[in-house]
Amino acid sequence: RWLRQHECVEKLNMHAILSTSAGQEQLLTELLVSYAKIPVLIGELISVEIWKHKIFPVLCRLEDFKPRSTFPIYVVLHHEASIINLLETMFFYKEICESADDSILDLIDYCYRKLTLLTARSTNGQAAVLVPPQELQKQAETMEFEISLKALSVLRFITDQVESLPVSALTRMLNTHNLPCLLVELVEHCPWSCREADKLKKFENGAWHVVPPEDQVKMTKLDGQVWLALLNLLLSPECQRKYHFDGFNKSQLLKLRAFLTDVLIDQLPNLVELQRFLSHLAVTEPAPPKKDLVLEQVPVIWDHILKKNAGKWEAIAKHQVKHIFSPTEEELKFQARRWAQTYSLDMMEALAPNKPRCGACGTEAAKRCSRCRNEWYCTR
Repeated sequence: RWLRQHECVEKLNMHAILSTSAGQEQLLTELLVSYAKIPVLIGELISVEIWKHKIFPVLCRLEDFKPRSTFPIYVVLHHEASIINLLETMFFYKEICESADDSILDLIDYCYRKLTLLTARSTNGQAAVLVPPQELQKQAETMEFEISLKALSVLRFITDQVESLPVSALTRMLNTHNLPCLLVELVEHCPWSCREADKLKKFENGAWHVVPPEDQVKMTKLDGQVWLALLNLLLSPECQRKYHFDGFNKSQLLKLRAFLTDVLIDQLPNLVELQRFLSHLAVTEPAPPKKDLVLEQVPVIWDHILKKNAGKWEAIAKHQVKHIFSPTEEELKFQARRWAQTYSLDMMEALAPNKPRCGACGTEAAKRCSRCRNEWYCTR
């Protein structure tokens, strides 16, 4: 049952990417909103995160855990990446963000945990990954890093909607987690950039690339996400009213002035407003935040799962070793065939919003060239 659900998430993820690239995402957006699937996806995302922290370490310490294949474990690890990728694609739209309802608090907490991992990676030079099996180590490290980067994008899309977010969500971002200061850390240490053998490398589009000298001052998409999130959190009147500009927070935010160069502002002109705000902040003492009497909501998904399964982690791990992660050779072959079908070209074409067209006449085509597998035709 879970594997079928994973296949559905994979197909939904591919459909979202194809629909968005074709500019035909309206139908998918309406379906996700009308069927209230965004809170479901957020709950699934946090469930997999808890599995990685609570179940997997116990599972790998069990003496009888000697899997024939690590493929089933990889599927679970990949499930988190698929969901966060889907959310990154869809959270660009305001109605998707609003449809998250109270679960937006859980998603904010999730993004905060991932950004903390990014900050730790840049400080320590490596990520903290709980993946004992040697063959999965490199894959899991890369996957955790990419998931954290996607969480950064999701958080930035959430900050785009600060005016329509619940009061508790804003309070959680500004005061509970102090996201502005965390974003300053990311600007300072830039974990998606590193130097190897005197060459600057940056992580973009899922891979590390050597940056030529003439492009080293160019802003990457990830840099842009951090700056846009800071703009949203610091320049919004509601955020300024709620955020506590104490001595520590003020000193951290003023570090940004060193990075606001003319070259950077030319690439993102909106940063002029942030530059002005920081100059004003440096010479003034902002008023303390107004203390309103608010009944604050708290995220429930994470705590609910932890309380429900407290003291059961080892029993759950033993059950999964016996029934899920020790498949027979026939079961592995069956799952491999199902995955091959999920990622087949025919499946991707079926999910695409536009039907393929004949390369000769432009009409709708039903046949594909068996040699190149790219060109379509209607008749011979």
